[in-house]
Amino acid sequence: MSSELIIEVKGMGKAYPVYDKPHHRLMQMLVRGNRRWYREFEALRNIDFRVHRGETVGIVGRNGSGKSTLLQILCGTLAPSTGDVSVRGRIAALLELGAGFNPEFTGRENVYLNGSVLGLTRNEIDDRFDEIAAFADIGEFIEQPVKNYSSGMYIRLAFAVAINVMPDILVVDEALSVGDEAFQRKCYARINAIRDAGATVLFVSHSAGTVLELCDRAILLDRGELLMQGTPKAVVSSYHKLLYTSADKAAEVRENIRRQTDFVVGGPIDANAVAQGREKVVLQADVDDGSHLDEGMFSQSTLRYQSRGARIEDARIETTQGRRVNVLRPGGEYVYAYRVTFQSAAASVRFGMMIKTVTGLELGGATSAPAGMSERTVTPGQVYDVHFRFRAMLSTGTYFLNAGVSALDVDGETYLDRLIDVAMFRVMPDMHRIMTGVIDFDVKSAVAACTVDEIT
Repeated sequence: MSSELIIEVKGMGKAYPVYDKPHHRLMQMLVRGNRRWYREFEALRNIDFRVHRGETVGIVGRNGSGKSTLLQILCGTLAPSTGDVSVRGRIAALLELGAGFNPEFTGRENVYLNGSVLGLTRNEIDDRFDEIAAFADIGEFIEQPVKNYSSGMYIRLAFAVAINVMPDILVVDEALSVGDEAFQRKCYARINAIRDAGATVLFVSHSAGTVLELCDRAILLDRGELLMQGTPKAVVSSYHKLLYTSADKAAEVRENIRRQTDFVVGGPIDANAVAQGREKVVLQADVDDGSHLDEGMFSQSTLRYQSRGARIEDARIETTQGRRVNVLRPGGEYVYAYRVTFQSAAASVRFGMMIKTVTGLELGGATSAPAGMSERTVTPGQVYDVHFRFRAMLSTGTYFLNAGVSALDVDGETYLDRLIDVAMFRVMPDMHRIMTGVIDFDVKSAVAACTVDEIT
């Protein structure tokens, strides 16, 4: 990372006039004097930060926190209301992909049109056209009007143009959530190549794993305020805590975030500060695994099946010592527990659990006995405490838990009670893990240099 400043923001704010009635806008245009017919909405206020050449900075925050407004100001499509913004170098912004396309023009014509808007000369576009067309991979449709394109083809071409500007600063605002998986992988590979070539990257994403993997540091915005900046691990952790906090405790959590020491509020962070923050995180992990209970994080999508003589209650995750937690250390051992009260007699009773991703993908689970092999019989009024011991061998992210109890009747095995998304937990980041993907298979790597004789 270079010591050269490429972005510098001082005391920047952005306010929009909000008119309560349509005719107030006209009155504001006609009236003279100090009276205002509008009230101001501050989308951003008192923003201060600096970015050095070659840095990759993640920007996280809840919806409406001001992330997109900040990026638009940095790109020059919006002007700040207050403060100073200095940006040095050519910017390529993956914000509104294809916003400058003319639907009547062919793909080829739009490449030249959009490329010129992004600052390329005609000769530069000539030199890069074949590469742009190959990246878009839309074949003969490059010669057809873009109004005939599918949405996927449109995005492919727009991304191919924007990514071939060879920018000093690349701005990405969740643009990669479109397209198929193969195209997304190609896009990320190209972003990595631009970053490795020394460009500065500003990356807005709700994906904690992406921010932790790509970014040198991160910024947390909330309600238009730069609440925190520092190491990706510290910022993402605070972002998740804020994200799952109930409305009545949000102010308290915001204030607690401000008081943390692994970041600097309202000021720049250099490479030394980032390194010191990472060292602090590692030392803390040596003495405390960091797992804890975030009271503001609870499932909002719980669904209960119709009860047939049993009721599941008090689903929770505990440490092996019995302490309740929902923020887990990767690789740590924990207990998923719940209590079942039976109102009716049942035979061949089994208890079960399942861990799922945010999208609902079932990653794995277990039952208390194999199918058809449970000999447990229960009577009305009996209560059971159910425990499933597991290791959090998962990547950084948020996961959900199911709970169920079943028994045999004349129609076969049936659920006596079942809860979907009854509990949730988050796995903390760990920059020292070598795993990739979602499941940690505890892979060990071994690399050895070969001699010339061994090769031949």
